[in-house]
Amino acid sequence: MKPKLSIPKEVSYITETLEKAGFEAYLVGGCVRDLLLGLTPKDWDITTIASPEEVIALFPHTFYENNFGTVGVVNEEAEDETLKNVEVTTYRLETTYSDGRHPDQVTYSKNLEDDLKRRDFTINALAYNISKGQLVDLYKGQEDLEAKVVRAVGEAKERFTEDGLRILRAVRIANQLGFMINKETEEAIMISHEILGKIAKERIRDEFVKILNSDTPKDGLVLCQKLGILKYVSPHFERGVKIFQNQAHKFDVWEHNLRTLQHAADKKWPFHIRLSGLFHDISKPETRRWSEEKKDWTFYGHDVVGSRVTRETLKDLRFSREITELVSKMVRWHMFFSDTEQITLSAVRRLIANIGKENVWDLMDLRVCDRIGTGRPKENPYRLRKYKSMVEEAMRDPVSVGMLKIDGKRLMEVTHEMPGPRIGNLLHTLLEEVLEDPTKNTVEYLEKRALEVAKLPEDELRALGEKGKEKKEEEDEKIIEDIRKKHWVE
Repeated sequence: MKPKLSIPKEVSYITETLEKAGFEAYLVGGCVRDLLLGLTPKDWDITTIASPEEVIALFPHTFYENNFGTVGVVNEEAEDETLKNVEVTTYRLETTYSDGRHPDQVTYSKNLEDDLKRRDFTINALAYNISKGQLVDLYKGQEDLEAKVVRAVGEAKERFTEDGLRILRAVRIANQLGFMINKETEEAIMISHEILGKIAKERIRDEFVKILNSDTPKDGLVLCQKLGILKYVSPHFERGVKIFQNQAHKFDVWEHNLRTLQHAADKKWPFHIRLSGLFHDISKPETRRWSEEKKDWTFYGHDVVGSRVTRETLKDLRFSREITELVSKMVRWHMFFSDTEQITLSAVRRLIANIGKENVWDLMDLRVCDRIGTGRPKENPYRLRKYKSMVEEAMRDPVSVGMLKIDGKRLMEVTHEMPGPRIGNLLHTLLEEVLEDPTKNTVEYLEKRALEVAKLPEDELRALGEKGKEKKEEEDEKIIEDIRKKHWVE
C-alpha cells in the first residue's frame, strides 16, 4: 500500500538527510496513526538504522540525554512547536523491565521489524517511508484503525509487564480516538494492573490530564473504573460509587462528579474547571449523615473537607502549586449561597475576596456544571443569573471622582484653594463634564477648567457640585441597569 501522507518539510528533511547518508529512516508510531486518521500529529517520531552517534553527526543542532537511543533533532526556525524537536530513535531490542517502566538494557538492531515488535499497540506499530510512500504494517494496525480498536502488539500481558504505563495509555488512546479496547487486551489489563503501582505519579498524572482534556472525559474515567485502574490515579474517586444523595440529585456522587466534569468538557472550558468539576463533591461520602429532621441525607462540610482532600491528591499526583491551590480553592467555595432574596452585595464581595477576582467567573461556570451534573435541565436559572449580575455589580469600578486625571491635592496646588467643601464641589463639577464628554479627562483640560470654575461665587460652585453628584448617581444607576439587562434580571 502506498498512501499519500502530508509530511512537514522539517520532518522530511530529517529522513532525507539520513537516507542520503545511507541510513534507513521511517516515520513511526502515533504520528503515522494520526496521519492515517486525518488528524494532525502532536509530535513526530522517526526510527532509523543509524546509531545515535551517527545521527548526531548529521545534524547541526541535537541533544542526547538518555540511554535509550533517542536523539532530539532541533529545528529552531520551525513555527509549529511540534516540529521544533523531532525525536530520532535507533532500531532497538529490549530485555527485561525490572521497574515495570524502562528496559534494563537496550540493544540496537539492524532490522525495522525488531523495533516494531516492541511497540505497545498495533495502531502505533506502523512505520512510513516518506521517500518511497511505503507503509509497513506487520501487526494489522490498519485493520484495527478501520475497526476502531486498540489492541496490544503480540502478547498483551508481556507488553504491559514491560511498561505498566501502557495500561493507562490504552484507555487514554481509546478515549481520545473514540475507539474500543479489544477483549484480550482488556483482560490483560485487569490481570496486570497492579504494575501501575510502580509507575511514577508524574507519568500517571500526564495520562490523567490527557483524558480530562479529551472531548469525552466521563467515558475515559468510566473505563478506568471498569478495568480496575482508577485507584492508581486516586482512590478517592470510587468512594462515590453508590453513595446516593438527597432529593436534589438524580445520581450517586460518582456519577454526579463525572457529569459535572463532562459538562465542562462539552462547553470547551479550561482544564482547571474540568478538574474542579471532578473533585467538587469528592468528600461527600465521608461527610454524609442522615437527618431525621429532614428525612434525607446531609453533607455538611463536604466543601471544606473536599478542599483538603483535593489538595492532598493533586500534590500526590505532582500537579503544580498553582493548579493545586486554584482547584482546592474552587472546591472550597463551590457551595456559595445564591438565594438572591437573602444575599447581599457585601456577601458577594466576601466571596470575590475568597476566590479572587481573576477566578470568580470560573467559579460561576463550575456552578453551571454542578447544576447540569444533578440532572437539572437549566444551566442558568434566574437565581444564578441574578447572582452573576450581583458579582458584576460588586466588581465594577463605581462612578467616582477617582476616575478623573486630577485629584484633590493637585487641585489645591493649581487653584490655591484650602481643603474643604469647595474642593469637593470642584471635583464633582469636573466629573460631570467628563461624564458628558470623556475626551475632556486630561490633566491639561482639567487644570485649565479648574482655574475657571474656582473663580465662581460660593453658591454657584455649590450648585455645580450638586449637579455633578446627581449626574454621578444617574450614571451609576444606568450602569447597574445595563448589568441587570445583560443577565436578564431585574
